[in-house]
Amino acid sequence: MVPKKGTLLSTIQSPAELRKVPMEQLPQLCSEIRDFIIDVISVNPGHLGASLGVIELTVALHYVFDTPDDLLVWDVGHQAYAHKILTGRKERFFTNRSYKGISGFPKRSESEYDAFGTGHSSTGISAALGMATASKLAGNMTRQHIAVVGDASIVNGLALEGLNNAGVSNTNLLIILNDNGIAIDQSVGAIKDYLTDIRTSKAYNRLRDRIWRLLGGEKKYGKNGRNVVRQTKNALRSSIFDSSNLFEAFKIRYFGPVDGHDITHLIKLLQDLKSIPGPKLLHTITTKGKGFSAAERNQTAFHAPGVFDKNTGEQLAYECGKIPPKYQIVFGHTIVELATQNEKIVGITPAMSTGCSLNLMTNKMPDRSFDVGIAEEHAVTFAAGMATQGFIPFCNIYSTFMQRAYDEVIHDVALQNLSVVFCLDRGGLVGEDGPTHHGSFDLAYFRAIPNMIVAAPMDEHELRHMMYTAQLKPHGPFSIRYPRGRGVHTKWKVPFKEIPIGKGRKLYSGDDIAILSIGHPGNYAQQAIEELRNEGVLVSLYDMRFLKPLDQHLLHDAFSHHKLIITLEDGTLVGGLGSAVQEFQSDHNYSANVIKLGIPDRFIEHGSPEELTEECGFDSAAIYNTIIRYLSKNKTRTLRTSIH
Repeated sequence: MVPKKGTLLSTIQSPAELRKVPMEQLPQLCSEIRDFIIDVISVNPGHLGASLGVIELTVALHYVFDTPDDLLVWDVGHQAYAHKILTGRKERFFTNRSYKGISGFPKRSESEYDAFGTGHSSTGISAALGMATASKLAGNMTRQHIAVVGDASIVNGLALEGLNNAGVSNTNLLIILNDNGIAIDQSVGAIKDYLTDIRTSKAYNRLRDRIWRLLGGEKKYGKNGRNVVRQTKNALRSSIFDSSNLFEAFKIRYFGPVDGHDITHLIKLLQDLKSIPGPKLLHTITTKGKGFSAAERNQTAFHAPGVFDKNTGEQLAYECGKIPPKYQIVFGHTIVELATQNEKIVGITPAMSTGCSLNLMTNKMPDRSFDVGIAEEHAVTFAAGMATQGFIPFCNIYSTFMQRAYDEVIHDVALQNLSVVFCLDRGGLVGEDGPTHHGSFDLAYFRAIPNMIVAAPMDEHELRHMMYTAQLKPHGPFSIRYPRGRGVHTKWKVPFKEIPIGKGRKLYSGDDIAILSIGHPGNYAQQAIEELRNEGVLVSLYDMRFLKPLDQHLLHDAFSHHKLIITLEDGTLVGGLGSAVQEFQSDHNYSANVIKLGIPDRFIEHGSPEELTEECGFDSAAIYNTIIRYLSKNKTRTLRTSIH
């Protein structure tokens, strides 16, 4: 899929060619880019709303700045589709997020125009400041450094740390605050309210525009006029708002707010800002999903809408009860059930309420459900504080984002042995979002923490039972991780059952070969075992349930009766279940062969979960082939099985 011939977009292969387009034709170009993105993403799912909202801004930035020599950083990065289209990846854009195709996020190895690889939020200011400081040290005082940051991202601690450092840096740093009032869900917190005050203060905006006209604009008086305008606007802001400008308090010059969809005005502003030395911030107001009515009406659903009808906006629907639910939905309904029974349960998430389905609790129990914004570190320590007062926090954070709060988990929760339940969503290979979003490491990094219980359910029933068990009594820190995507049961709402901590279960018995699995991959093992049974090959299957504490009784049983042990996990093989089993083997002098299946010691690129699981070698076919190769090499076959 490529742009239609004869369009402006079809003639542009690089920002250098973009800069040759007359300014009056740029609105047409923006419209063509918007249509092209909608055409592609409607059939090849990706992040739609964010990219539609920054098309004019993207065109203006590449039009004014000399990219790639000027360095442009897209914070988070899921808004960078127009950037990719304009920087030589237009013909490959249809492969966006597809296996072996281009990444859905900026990636340095993919293009010289991707100055910094992003995917987690709030890294852009720090990265761009590092680049700007490096340019200063190298004596390059003309290079420009731009970070595009969202209003939800800028509240994160890392972004605020970057602002604090930037204000005293005296570097050529321009921060573009892309303010659309929403991340996946609506933005939250005091800074959000502050930005809303600036956006919606009719008195401020009316007086600001009047002063601008009276002074004839900045260009009339040159640099002195610019200073007069800036000082007058600062005084005006201070008189209207209770406190001085937040960004000016960081010693960063503030400009705005401005219409982020008025490309002509944007270009003129950026040209002016280019000549102003030192750190500065341009506050742009945009609409997420701009130009596609369905995405503007339902911004949360069209953040990443899946397949949809580009004409009507209708999304592909699934019939409830006909196919297994997503683990996220099971979590959402289950925490509501548990919270109804136990008034001490509270839910906490860092800006992922809809993604993790905590919004179901928010709708029914708004006083006991907390979206703390993009602030994973705060979410964990906030949960710890509540736990000290006898509450039972269920802190739901995506596995990849939990990495950002590792110190807080160790120092604020585990060291004090506080009973916080960590529900780690998106454990394992998440698919098309790629290496910035895979939940590869949580099994290994949580296993290393004293006092931590590390559990992973094989299916939706087990998820419910683990959540129920975690809140029955104080256990200390309790981690439950589960994958993105669907489970295996259409009838998933079973009665709750307590699971003994550290106890697994034996699902199949066979001779010679045993599979020890944790989490959802146990279902892949079941598929392989059923296929092998049809060929007379009988294999044991142990669902370990807990990585910590390990069920040593099951491990003794497995090593005592089998010559081959296969460990199976959807986490990194370094430090995970396989490593734990080999440590047990060494400690007890068992001699069985051990083969570890899981995520290898490298970063896994993007693609569908099925493609990536096959690439990593732990899908049902890989399990089957591993066993067949072993049997062929050793010329043995198992003879019996029973199902428990």
